[in-house]
Amino acid sequence: MPALLTAAEFLKRLKALRSPVIAKSHEHLASNEGNTILGVRMGQVFALAKEHMNMELGEVEVMLESPIHEMRVGAVSIMDFQARSKKTTDERKKELFDLYIRRHDRINTWDLVDRSAPWVVGSYLLDKPRKILYKLAKSKRMAERRTAIVSTLFFIGKGDVEDAFKLAEIMLYDKEDLIHKANGWALRFAGDKDRKQLLKFLDKYAVDMPRVTLRYATEHFEKKQREYYMSVKDQK
Repeated sequence: MPALLTAAEFLKRLKALRSPVIAKSHEHLASNEGNTILGVRMGQVFALAKEHMNMELGEVEVMLESPIHEMRVGAVSIMDFQARSKKTTDERKKELFDLYIRRHDRINTWDLVDRSAPWVVGSYLLDKPRKILYKLAKSKRMAERRTAIVSTLFFIGKGDVEDAFKLAEIMLYDKEDLIHKANGWALRFAGDKDRKQLLKFLDKYAVDMPRVTLRYATEHFEKKQREYYMSVKDQK
């Protein structure tokens, strides 16, 4: 029998996979924003989401409203699978993007952002204005700021690095370590495409940028060059 493509069926099957051991190991995913950890391996959640990838977006939104973290992982995974599919129409891609932005209050942890932002947001905006990313970069919510920079990974993959550098610059001194890491991640990837521009960025900011951002950004450098930029930071 084919899977019923409903939030209720997804939850039923998810509960059948739960494990107290996994729940314990995933405690770090709980937050002050109402996350409940059921205790299901992420690989199992992704596989279940793939079976439900043709779910209607109304049911996906029901999943996003759940306090269960794995339900929301499933929801954004379904959105990601749909955004990646060659069968997905431009109209549905816009609907996915709109749902992501409208319910960003429920996409509220770093893993939910990383699982879906590049394809659901980044791929949609590839040939469109990107003002929304600059608005998100100034949000009070960490997850929204992380969406701004993580979405650029799709652009970078297509050889378009400008927004990655601009957004990393805007959020360079963010108060959250999760943003520092995402900035460094994006800068490293952008530097793989345009090393000259990354070097220019580091020459300007290495002395006082967050250490974790600098470490991530220079991860693909030769040892001598990486040590040089870390020493510049240390000399401050």
